[in-house]
Amino acid sequence: MNRYIKAGSLFLSLGFVILTSCEPKKGPDKNIPKLLLEETKQEFVPDKRVALLDLEIEKRAGKIIVKGESNLPKAVAAFKERMADENIVFIDSIQLLPSAELNGFTQGLITLSVANLRSKPAHSSELVTQATLGTPVTIYKEENNWYLIQTPDRYLSWVDGGGITPISEKKYKEWKATQKVIYTQTIGHAYTQPNKDSQVVSDMVAGGVLEFLGEEKEFYKISFPDGRQAFVHKGESQDYDNWLAALQPSRESLISTAKTLMGVPYLWGGTSTKGVDCSGFTKTIYFLNGIVLPRDASQQVHTGKQVDEVKEFNKLVPGDLLFFGRPATETSKERVVHVGMWIGNNEFIHSAGRVHISSVDKNADNFDEYNFNRYLRANRYLHEPMDGLIELAKNPVFKD
Repeated sequence: MNRYIKAGSLFLSLGFVILTSCEPKKGPDKNIPKLLLEETKQEFVPDKRVALLDLEIEKRAGKIIVKGESNLPKAVAAFKERMADENIVFIDSIQLLPSAELNGFTQGLITLSVANLRSKPAHSSELVTQATLGTPVTIYKEENNWYLIQTPDRYLSWVDGGGITPISEKKYKEWKATQKVIYTQTIGHAYTQPNKDSQVVSDMVAGGVLEFLGEEKEFYKISFPDGRQAFVHKGESQDYDNWLAALQPSRESLISTAKTLMGVPYLWGGTSTKGVDCSGFTKTIYFLNGIVLPRDASQQVHTGKQVDEVKEFNKLVPGDLLFFGRPATETSKERVVHVGMWIGNNEFIHSAGRVHISSVDKNADNFDEYNFNRYLRANRYLHEPMDGLIELAKNPVFKD
C-alpha cells in the first residue's frame, strides 16, 4: 500500500514539473514602462508649470513606442536608463526641445508693452501669465505662429507671434550686451519724437526694458526688440544700470511700489500694471524692486522664510507675504489660492476685485473676515536666503 502511495506521489510531482515547465514565459510587465515614466516625472517634473516631460507609451504590433516631447534632456536620459535597466526595448520617438524647426531662433524678446501668455496656442485659451516689454524668453517650438516659451521665472506658456521677436543665440548675446533703459512709471507712452505732443509709438508699463540709442532733450531714444525706434521721457524712465545700482529693496520701497497700483483691476493671469491677479500683484511689487518671485501663489509660498502660521500678526513686518487657502487634512493636500503683502498697522494690500488694502483687525472698517478665516501663513523675503528667487542685481536677466 505504501508503495502505491509513493508511486502516486511521484507521478503527481512529475506532472506538476511538466505542466509548469510547459507554461509560457511572461515578458516584462506591460505596466512597467508606465511606472518608470511616472517615477521619472515625480523626480524631474514636480511642477508641470515650469518643466515639460510630455511623453506617451504605446504598444503597437507587439512593440513598445515612446513618443512625445520634453525640454529636460536629463529627465529623458534618466527615463531611458531606467528602461534599459529593466531590459525593455522600445522605439524612441521622443523629441527634445527646442525644436530643430526653429532653425536656431531659440531665444525671444517680448515686443509689446504687455504680452498675454496662454495655456494653449489660441487667443481663446486661458490667460496664465503676462510678460512685459523686453523680457527675454526661451523659445521651444512654433505652432501656427504661436510660440511655446519659458520666461525667466521658468513659467511655460504660449505667446502669439505679434508679442515676440525670435532671435538667434548670437543676436541674444549682442542684445544683452547693449545699454538699456527701464520704464519706471506705472503707465505711459513712447513717442516718435522727443515731444509728448508727437505721435504715440506704443503704450508703456512699469518694468519695460528697451535698448538705449541716445538722448535728446529730456528724452531717451530707445529701440524696441522688433526694430521700432521711439522716445521715452527721462522723468518716466531710468538708465537700467543706474536703476539697478540704486536698488535697495526695503519695507518702505515695497509699500511705496504697492500703493502706486492702488485701484488697478483684478485680471486672472495679469502680472502688469494694466491688471493683476493676486500673485501677479506681489510679483510685480517685488520685480520693480529688483526681485523676481515665482509666478503663482502656490509657488511663492515655497520661497522665503516662514514667520507665522497661527495669526500672530505682531510678528509680521512690511513686505511679508500672507498666504490664504485651505489647510491640509487627512484626505486632502493644502491648497494655496490667494496672497497679499503686509504693510503694517494690521493691514495687507492685495488684488481681489481691484488692488486695495484690507485689515486683520476685527474692529477695523476694512476688516477682511473672509481672508482672515482662510489665512494659512506668512513668509519673509527681505534679508533672507533667496532660494527660488532671482535677484536682478546678481543675475543678468536683461543685461550682462
